[in-house]
Amino acid sequence: MCALFQSKVRPSAPLAVEPAPALFPAMTGAELAADFLGTRIAGDLYDSLRVSPERVLFGLLDVAGRREDNGALLDAAQNIFRTFGAELFSGPDINESDSMTELSLRINRTLLETSHGVHPCPAFIGCYHEKFGTLCYSNAGHTPGLLRDPSGVTELGSTGLPLGLFSHVTAEAPTVAIEKGAALLLVSRGLVECEGGPKRSTEEFGMDRVKELFRAAPIASAQGLSAFVLNSVRDFGAAALQCEDRTALALVRTA
Repeated sequence: MCALFQSKVRPSAPLAVEPAPALFPAMTGAELAADFLGTRIAGDLYDSLRVSPERVLFGLLDVAGRREDNGALLDAAQNIFRTFGAELFSGPDINESDSMTELSLRINRTLLETSHGVHPCPAFIGCYHEKFGTLCYSNAGHTPGLLRDPSGVTELGSTGLPLGLFSHVTAEAPTVAIEKGAALLLVSRGLVECEGGPKRSTEEFGMDRVKELFRAAPIASAQGLSAFVLNSVRDFGAAALQCEDRTALALVRTA
């Protein structure tokens, strides 16, 4: 397969605010990685940080709008994710579900206050516990997370409305087990809705293709998995015009 082509050049018009780059922490018995295809033109934001000796928090958010217009919102959401994420998940005996709900509420409130109104932001936020191999997550109107294990591929669907719509929005935060050798894949809406090249006209890549790729993909590493998916999307889209960000994030349990 061709090497993954990525252009990470920022837009020609400089942004007043640009989110800090994500630096994924080293993990025990697991790997986490994310990347994007093409140019960052819209509102995809991925980030991760270690919040305790045994927990790693990560998220993929899709703030509505173009990057030249939503830079302040991206920066504000990332700041809350990092500061309050570290605070809420740092204790040894916390209730992860309650902490996840509270973090979602704080990001939601920040988006409303920063935008001075409604500004939708689908978001998938997860907390992986290295000792137990569990994932507590919230899916606020985002594309479904895909969990692959020996039983097949399972969708981790929406647990609530997108953030940035209502001041007191709530979402469930269930917990699932990540078995050794299992993997979690998150993809952005822009990737799912990517249109095919000239031979496919306006056909979208779609979640069914993402699932098929995931079933067949090698999952030796998180970076390799995200690259495999993005390469396939690039080949599918060919010379089609890019309309949205196309992002993939992967978590692989290696031990």
